[in-house]
Amino acid sequence: MNRRFLIAGALFGLLAVILGAFAAHGLKDIISENSLDSFETGVRFQMYHAFLLLIIGGFGRVWNIKFNWIFYLLCTGTFLFSGSIYLLATNALTSFDFTRIALLTPVGGTLLIIAWFILLLNFITLKKK
Repeated sequence: MNRRFLIAGALFGLLAVILGAFAAHGLKDIISENSLDSFETGVRFQMYHAFLLLIIGGFGRVWNIKFNWIFYLLCTGTFLFSGSIYLLATNALTSFDFTRIALLTPVGGTLLIIAWFILLLNFITLKKK
C-alpha cells in the first residue's frame, strides 16, 4: 500500500462529498443552473480521481519514478481542474473576477490526461506472468 496515494484519495473524496453537499444545499438557490452544473462537474471529476488515487494506493509497494509523476500530476491536475471550476461557478458570488483564472481549467485537465497516459503506458509495459 502507498500511504500518500491513499491519504490524497481519501482527502479528495472527503472534500468532493462536502463540496457536493454544499452545492446541492447551499448553492442551489443562489447560482444559476448552468453554474451549478459546472460545479457538479468539478465535484464529479474530483471524485473520479479520488477513486483512482485509492485504487493505485492499494496496489502495493511496487513503485517507481512513474508513480511519483502520476501522483503529482493527479493531485495538481485535480486541484487546478476542479478548483478552478468551483471558483468560476461561484464567480457571481464574489467581488473578484475569477474568469482571469479560466485557463487553469484546461491546464489541470491536461495534467490529468498526462497522468492517465503514463498509467496506461505503465500497464502496457507490464510483463506477463
